[in-house]
Amino acid sequence: MRHRQSEYLHWAKTQSRARYNLATSGVGSFPLRELPFDFATLEINGENKYGYRPLQRAIAARYGVDPDCVVESYGTSMANHLAMAALIDPGDHVLIEHPAYGPLLDAALYLEAAIQRFARPEESGYAVDPAEVRRALTPKTRLIVLTNLHNPSSALTPEAVLREVGDLARSVGAHVLVDEVYLDAVYENTPRSAVHLGDEFVVTSSLTKIYGVTGLRCGWVLANPTLAWQMRRLNDIYAATAAYPAEVLSLAAFEHLAVLRDRARKVVESDRGLLREFLERTPAVSAPPTDWGTTAFLRLENGPVDDLLARLRSGYETSAVPGRFFEMPGHFRIGMGVDTDMFREGLRRIGEALG
Repeated sequence: MRHRQSEYLHWAKTQSRARYNLATSGVGSFPLRELPFDFATLEINGENKYGYRPLQRAIAARYGVDPDCVVESYGTSMANHLAMAALIDPGDHVLIEHPAYGPLLDAALYLEAAIQRFARPEESGYAVDPAEVRRALTPKTRLIVLTNLHNPSSALTPEAVLREVGDLARSVGAHVLVDEVYLDAVYENTPRSAVHLGDEFVVTSSLTKIYGVTGLRCGWVLANPTLAWQMRRLNDIYAATAAYPAEVLSLAAFEHLAVLRDRARKVVESDRGLLREFLERTPAVSAPPTDWGTTAFLRLENGPVDDLLARLRSGYETSAVPGRFFEMPGHFRIGMGVDTDMFREGLRRIGEALG
């Protein structure tokens, strides 16, 4: 039977909330009242048949690409689905990182790909090793999929490594899909997008994780113009036309990205400091250190994770994401950047639950 659902997203929508919610993956909401915009000018309808051109130009300028390389989508998940659907046919060989964000696998399974994995070992800090990709590569490989920053660990993949992966893809006529939704959480010397590394690279991202405007559902795919046009035509089947008011407000957000990002950065960096202190004093859990990102992937050294998380919810009003959604049942993911006081108390309660 064809794969038609995401267990992780169902869990996130129905079971993740708690008073002390560490099951988040993005920063806290940016208040609409703080977005500089003349709401008297907002209209319900406007010209956006294949995207809102001013927004496409703003995204293109942000990345230094031609606007014809930009494909709008509803968030990064839809961008990933749209990119995969344009690049692969049923039965095509697709390499996907392990551990992986569940909905990436769900999309590939729905599209009936023949999936093989390449490891990002915890022992290496979840780094991408081109040798692992090479071992899994075949002449039939059509797509290699990875996240940068890595979801769930927030590990950064350097450009030199991405180039090696791109060379491998090019050798068999494959593409590389890089989900960069967390990349802007590298606040110093932010790496340039992988879209600049060659036509074999297709990049997805959105405003949903780092900028606090999730409700606008502003996502995009970056690809060479020919492929981008194919995705727009394919999106006629999925979404037809985007919500014009959301596009207009997304353009306003793009005009003030530095303000949105700086506001979130203060909370993320404060939370990261608290997490480091927590890990230093709590031997029952561990995680490779990272300098960036809004998520951390913690290993429970002893005992079942699901029992711990159930105890946290029932007795401590605290939630975190079970590692089974990343195929790592001995781990759990926590999120930074929503509210520092809540994050501090959530960590304290995890420590108390661990005994």
